[in-house]
Amino acid sequence: MRALRSSAVAALAAATAVTAVAGCAAKNDGKGGGKGAVKVTATDSSCELSAKEFPAGHVQFSVENKGSQVTEVYVYAPGDRIVTERENIGPGTNAEITAEIKAGSYEIACKPGMKGKGIRQKVTVSGKSAAAKRDPKLDAAVAAYRTYVQEQADQTLPKAQKFADAVKSGDLEAAKKAYALSRIGWERTEPVAESFGDIDPKVDVRADGLRDGQKWTGWHKLEKSLWEEKKISGDDKKLADQLITDLKDWQKRVGKAEITPTSMANGAKELLDEVATGKVTGEEERYSHTDLVDFQGNVEGAEKAYQLLKPVVSKNEPALAKELDKQFAAIRGLLDDHRDDKSTDGFVSYDTVGKGDRKKLSDGVNALAEPLSKLAAAVATAK
Repeated sequence: MRALRSSAVAALAAATAVTAVAGCAAKNDGKGGGKGAVKVTATDSSCELSAKEFPAGHVQFSVENKGSQVTEVYVYAPGDRIVTERENIGPGTNAEITAEIKAGSYEIACKPGMKGKGIRQKVTVSGKSAAAKRDPKLDAAVAAYRTYVQEQADQTLPKAQKFADAVKSGDLEAAKKAYALSRIGWERTEPVAESFGDIDPKVDVRADGLRDGQKWTGWHKLEKSLWEEKKISGDDKKLADQLITDLKDWQKRVGKAEITPTSMANGAKELLDEVATGKVTGEEERYSHTDLVDFQGNVEGAEKAYQLLKPVVSKNEPALAKELDKQFAAIRGLLDDHRDDKSTDGFVSYDTVGKGDRKKLSDGVNALAEPLSKLAAAVATAK
């Protein structure tokens, strides 16, 4: 999970302006927003929108960061449920996000420095979405992806239970061996888990991501005990039980998550952003150095979403599909360079990966993230 957020996903420094149009994404005019665009201008102290009401349907967000800090932009539904997000928007850069949004009340948040609850603006989305007219292949993709995320949650629980049992028995080495493997299903589907707002901060928050007054719980608190403190306390054993309780909550709720073709596409991009801001940097698994396991999980989850959407993308944007196939294959190849058959989790410890190899991984992520950022717009325009 990204630090300092209720749950979000990094976007590589790119532009952002916000455009909202019903039914399909607005066409970009090359000036930071398409016709009818609602621009979001972010600075270090403000988050300005050119309109606060727009129609339901496929909404294109284009954000421009005029501040001096890296920022991120979220669209929140009530209860801080994340509808869509984009992190790591560098100073002076622009990017676009396309999402399918129903009628209702929302908040758009800009987070200079990628910290806190952000500077928020209330917006109203009205009317009926035209999404019901979409290509039946997209409905099939959503159904298949819904099955996939449920399977990942179901498969995670026994692995997490094995980890929790090792912690509760005080078996330090067994807990270490089970730790990374217990997280794979979560890492593959993290954007869906994060969309609930309250589960991710309980199970996947890092110390620097805690909210005011929040107790540190979940995987990373236990990770710190196992690798840095090298001991298991009575509190850790209680936290192991709490982790299972929270993951069962996720397992129960994930099948009811709101999933659309564009949320699948944005989720794929968010997973790559996760890699860019947490895994390649070594920040996510700072004690265990099992970042490459998470890295692979994020890539696998992103590729699954893409493969399910590919029949439509190949028809409408064949060049984009070809490039995505190429870049997914390339990033898998880069990961293969760091496999270790003797390791329980299949990879070398990330602290043994040098700067040169980390740069190769980073460059590979960037090369994939650029075409992946176009996936949501490609499926939004499908008829």
